[in-house]
Amino acid sequence: MAAPVEARELFTEGVKAVLHTWPVLQIAVDNGFGGVHGQQKADWMVDVVQQYFHDNVDLQQCEVEDFISELMDQEFNTMVEDGSLPQVSRTLLQVFSQYQQGALLQLRLTIDSLTLKQKQRAKVETPPPHSEDSDQETQVMECDIISPSLSSTPLHPPHPPQDEEDGWTVVRKKK
Repeated sequence: MAAPVEARELFTEGVKAVLHTWPVLQIAVDNGFGGVHGQQKADWMVDVVQQYFHDNVDLQQCEVEDFISELMDQEFNTMVEDGSLPQVSRTLLQVFSQYQQGALLQLRLTIDSLTLKQKQRAKVETPPPHSEDSDQETQVMECDIISPSLSSTPLHPPHPPQDEEDGWTVVRKKK
């Protein structure tokens, strides 16, 4: 009886490795798309996905994609449109297949491969704020780069960003 429990725990670990190394979920958690409890939602999502596999027989890739897409939309207000959803679904189906066939050594290797990718995870960071002096230097450099012989139109200073009533900043294209 201990072997099936250990195998199911290994499958859950596999689902966790797949989801927690998925850049879309990482970005959603890191940027608070799921609210202040984003990491708890990501952990909960692991349990829900592994249970989904146990509750449904002969799942197809499109069914898994739809289920995960729905979870991401409901819990993280995120529509996955980067093309990664099919790959995540295929990997989850592969992990489940390994679990069902009792190929626990292969499942362990898959998990180890995925967690290695997680250690190499890229972190999205905001650039440091620029001082007013550095902005002016950048503008001067942009003006110096443009050659009058290449352009027949006079150079106009860039329009300063305008704050709208709702707090958004409108940035206009240079002419």
